[in-house]
Amino acid sequence: MISKHAFLALEDGSIYEGISFGADDTTFGEVVFNTSMSGYQEMLTDPSYAGQIVVPTYPLIGNYGINQFDNESRQIQVRGFIVREFCPVPSHWQSTESLHEFLHTGGIPGLSGVDTRALTRRLRSAGVMMGILSSQIAPEEALKELKKMPKYGSVDFVREVAAEKPYQWELPPGIAMPRKHIVIVDMGLKYNIARILAGLGCSVTIVPCTLSPSEILDLKPDGIVLSPGPGDPALLDYLTRTVQELIYKKPVMGICLGHQLIGRAFGAGTFKLKFGHRGGNHPVCDLTTNRINITTQNHGYAVDDDSLKGGLEVSQINLNDGTVEGFRHHELPLLSIQYHSEGSPGPQDNVYLFQRFLEMVK
Repeated sequence: MISKHAFLALEDGSIYEGISFGADDTTFGEVVFNTSMSGYQEMLTDPSYAGQIVVPTYPLIGNYGINQFDNESRQIQVRGFIVREFCPVPSHWQSTESLHEFLHTGGIPGLSGVDTRALTRRLRSAGVMMGILSSQIAPEEALKELKKMPKYGSVDFVREVAAEKPYQWELPPGIAMPRKHIVIVDMGLKYNIARILAGLGCSVTIVPCTLSPSEILDLKPDGIVLSPGPGDPALLDYLTRTVQELIYKKPVMGICLGHQLIGRAFGAGTFKLKFGHRGGNHPVCDLTTNRINITTQNHGYAVDDDSLKGGLEVSQINLNDGTVEGFRHHELPLLSIQYHSEGSPGPQDNVYLFQRFLEMVK
């Protein structure tokens, strides 16, 4: 690999210089940070990062390489990757390529040698903002180009990352007769959701976000999962209408974006967080049991708890900022969480929620 000068320019005019790796290209997107200490391959392939340039706060990235097992979707989903230091010679028995090779093959530019602590502090104080990453043009030109780019909150990224047609998830060995049929509405599905449900003995069908409620119900699901996904839920009225029908027909579990759409289906509003929740260390309190779980999160929007209606009430809250992390309903079989019960990357403490959902399905 040939070292080449590159930079990140933020819309407030600040410039962060470094050395390029991955693809030699120019990219733009909303710049966000993730506080997980490992799991960069899962981050890179998480569809919820569509349209974003990701900054891991952990300083050394790439030391265990890339393997064939940890992808969370069919391709790299981030638009750019910024690190303090990347490891060009990884060491792990499962590694098949380096982080540089992975990004280069996927056409995604990276930037190393950046003071990611200073960059993260800027994003925490000013809020996330649009940025442009380049090794090909001057910073002054990049800032002019950035002003012409569409804002992150104006684009429906869900249609970009969702499946184009229904498909069946392969059952793991040893499960010959699935007990329940679960349909996942793909709005940016992380594969580990399907892996866990299949491992619990379910037949799993994944369907596009554009499928109508009647087409989903024609598949005769025992339960429906609304997947995580990218972007502003306020742009997704077509999905909100779908959710409004499904919640009265079948048991439903909403995760992250799916949770936000359940809120909107009951008339609640959503709002953009200053710098979002992205990492594997967010404390969440269950208001029924007062139990605290450490959760994996990746979202930039939240549901306004003051606007809840229709029998929906808050069941869990984030202990860092008090935002809504879960709903329950007085009558309907709903399980709704803002965080990622499937982890990847992050703690697996909340996998039990899939079992709770399957009990609801029974």
